[in-house]
Amino acid sequence: MKDEGSLEILISMDHIFFHVAIANSSSGMYVNDDCKLKFLELKAKRNYRFIVYKIDEQTQQVIVDKLGGPQETYEDFTNSLPEHECRYAVFDYDFTTDENCQKSKIFFFAWSPDGSRVRSKMLYASSKDKFKRQLDGIQAELQATDPSEMTLDIIKARAL
Repeated sequence: MKDEGSLEILISMDHIFFHVAIANSSSGMYVNDDCKLKFLELKAKRNYRFIVYKIDEQTQQVIVDKLGGPQETYEDFTNSLPEHECRYAVFDYDFTTDENCQKSKIFFFAWSPDGSRVRSKMLYASSKDKFKRQLDGIQAELQATDPSEMTLDIIKARAL
C-alpha cells in the first residue's frame, strides 16, 4: 500500500511539473529586438511591404524570417508563407477608398496551416497576443489556416 501511495504522489508531481513547464514555455516567449525594429521601419519608413516572423523553438524567441521589399505584391506575400509551418506576419496594404482617397492599413496575420504540427499551433496561439502587443500600429488582424481564408478580396473588404 505504501508503494502505491508513493507512486500516486510521483505521478501527481510529474503531472504538476508538466503543467508548469508548459506554462513557462508559453509565457516566457522572448521577442527579438529586430522584430520591433523592422516593424517600425515598415510602419514609419515604408522600407518593407511585409514581414514574416517565426518562433525559433530552440531559443524560444520570435525572430524575423523574411522581409518583402516595398515593390512586392500581396501574392508575393502569400507565396512566402510556408505550406506546413506556422508563422506570424504583417502586411502593409495600400488601397483606395470609395471617396478616391489613398490609404494604407497594416494587417497582422496569424498563419496556422492545417498541415502544421499540433505543438507548433499551440505555441503560436499561446504567444500571439504577447507578440502582437510588441507591434504598436497594427490596424487589422486575420487568422488563417488555409490560403482561401486570406484572399485579396477578404483583405480589401476588411480594409474598408
